[in-house]
Amino acid sequence: MKKVKRILAFVLSALLVVMAFAGCSAKNNDDANVDNSDKKVAILQYMPHTSLDNCTQGVKNALDEAGIKYDVQIGSSGSADTDCQSYAQQMIANGYDLVIAVATPAAMSAYSAVQNASASTPVVFCAVSDPVAAGLVESMETPNKNCTGTADAIDIKGQVELIKQLQPNLKTLGVLYTTSEANSISQLKTLEEECKNAGIELKSQGIGEASELASAAAALIPQVEALTNLTDNNVVDNMSVFLEQADAAGIPVYGSEIEQVRKGCLASASIDYVALGEKTGQMAIEILNGKDAATYPAVTVTDSFLVVNPQVAEKLNIAIPDSIKNTAEEVTAEQ
Repeated sequence: MKKVKRILAFVLSALLVVMAFAGCSAKNNDDANVDNSDKKVAILQYMPHTSLDNCTQGVKNALDEAGIKYDVQIGSSGSADTDCQSYAQQMIANGYDLVIAVATPAAMSAYSAVQNASASTPVVFCAVSDPVAAGLVESMETPNKNCTGTADAIDIKGQVELIKQLQPNLKTLGVLYTTSEANSISQLKTLEEECKNAGIELKSQGIGEASELASAAAALIPQVEALTNLTDNNVVDNMSVFLEQADAAGIPVYGSEIEQVRKGCLASASIDYVALGEKTGQMAIEILNGKDAATYPAVTVTDSFLVVNPQVAEKLNIAIPDSIKNTAEEVTAEQ
């Protein structure tokens, strides 16, 4: 009789466990299948260039998978700051459930529009290099504002190490940056530190607007043995200007991500901007479904992968060491 009772007790316990797991599974399925068809998101991209285009594509991938409708506005290269301010104001006035802003200036425009309208619209930023310095969050761990998102911290240490591997005797490195871009100022400080640690003299040249890039590059290039890029929107958007000058001078340019290497840079410790955009989109979905942007920690994505363009290396007579050949992704220049 005792044996029968033990068997019955075991069967009952097993049934209770199965029912508990079934309940959990049903809840998880419910969470995964939230009806988002009535939600509408605005995506504000600072300007059209490949790095930001990839971010936006990643965001759209995530929203498409969740069945969330969205509209996209992109500032023009010549008037991106003014465009983004205007678009952001329209987005808040039109009552979108959430705004996703791609790049620091777009995020600052979106957040400012929310504040000025005393609106409750959450802002989720993408590819903002220093959200604290930009005033978008109080801290990465606790934003404490109705604003959170992803930071694209480029692997500056990895970039300097890559440059030293490809040009072991390099003594001077140049960088162009926009003086009004908070992300560029923050990255420049880190680059200065890493160059100092590597025994490289960094020469920087600031610009106020894109029209100054050609003359700034012409002044900088004769002083250096290579150029490197930050995630500076003005500089990246007009990269062909100084790529041509650097090519004529026979010095390499190092990109901050893979698309720049495809366009003619020698190599990069590159960020995956599509993946960054997808992560941003997933964060936005969780906020739409109830998470509080003010307490949702902002995420810094630091992973990078090496990219090299053998065609450019051959043209510049730079040997690619086996340490890079064995680990880097090879791409060819766009025709």
